[in-house]
Amino acid sequence: MTRNAKGPTPDSRESVARLRPAGGAPHHEVRAGELPPDLNQAILEATKQLAAILKRGGHAFALAGSVAVYAHGGAGNLQHDADFCVRPEDAEAVAATLEEAGLPVFAPPEDWLLKAKCLGQDIDLILEVANEPVTPELLGRAVDLPVDSVHMPVLTPTDLMRSLLAAFSEHHCDFGAVLPIARQLRERVDWPALRREYGHSPMPDTFLYLLERLGVIAAQGGPR
Repeated sequence: MTRNAKGPTPDSRESVARLRPAGGAPHHEVRAGELPPDLNQAILEATKQLAAILKRGGHAFALAGSVAVYAHGGAGNLQHDADFCVRPEDAEAVAATLEEAGLPVFAPPEDWLLKAKCLGQDIDLILEVANEPVTPELLGRAVDLPVDSVHMPVLTPTDLMRSLLAAFSEHHCDFGAVLPIARQLRERVDWPALRREYGHSPMPDTFLYLLERLGVIAAQGGPR
């Protein structure tokens, strides 16, 4: 998941700083001959495994990123990892649960997330969404959806698009990567709410205008 280059909050910074890289071989690494048939399926298998571990541990979380788009009916062309949102204050407890399950967890230089490995796939544990810490309210809005037959909480389409719009900046404005997602989720997103939030920001507003010109969303009234 991509994030804007805004500084981390004190809570997320403190939680991540106390974490150390996990040692030992993970118990859930995929062995030769056991690989899923393709990368998309490999990411889905890792997503299901990770969600099952978090659920057994009683942790609040929500699926994000390309797998969340898939859960909402998007195309199955997944990206290079699976993303899960967890609260900054839960970071250490989540890391401990994953380590107890045999998964390696480490804190990268970016202190707004943790990284883990599951079934040979990369997992991002996101502590901030749309430049704000993950909150109980954000997780509370998540909807329970099946991901390749395993149910788990998934960020709403509006929150997914919010996270993508917030990431746009002068240094990161890959509209082409986000356009297919907007097309796939367009009927489920609260576009007026996103316009109110990001209409003043040049890059997100430009992307919204592009969606209007392409007929993906309805044009707002008045000249732009």
